[in-house]
Amino acid sequence: MRRRWIGSGSVLAFLVLIDASAGAHDSWISSWAFKNHANEWCCGEIDCAVVPESGVHPNGVGYELIFNNTEVVPYDEALPSMDGRYWRCQRPDGSRRCFFAPRPST
Repeated sequence: MRRRWIGSGSVLAFLVLIDASAGAHDSWISSWAFKNHANEWCCGEIDCAVVPESGVHPNGVGYELIFNNTEVVPYDEALPSMDGRYWRCQRPDGSRRCFFAPRPST
């Protein structure tokens, strides 16, 4: 009986994780139909991911993203994040399509 509960719990946890990742992708980024400066849709098929706050360093010109390679996103290319987190959307080749940043506090 205990194995059945553990197995059911594992399946439930897996489904919640799938739903959470799909929900993040299908939430505000796609529903608000954001476009970048080149007029491309920000959200494609599974192309947006949260960037940890520790990997984002604002500097004098933009947001310095530190992960595999360092990339600087100019402030005027950053779009407003609706959930207060940093997001980077990419093209199939890995280049940045859109970047979302939390709105500055006033």
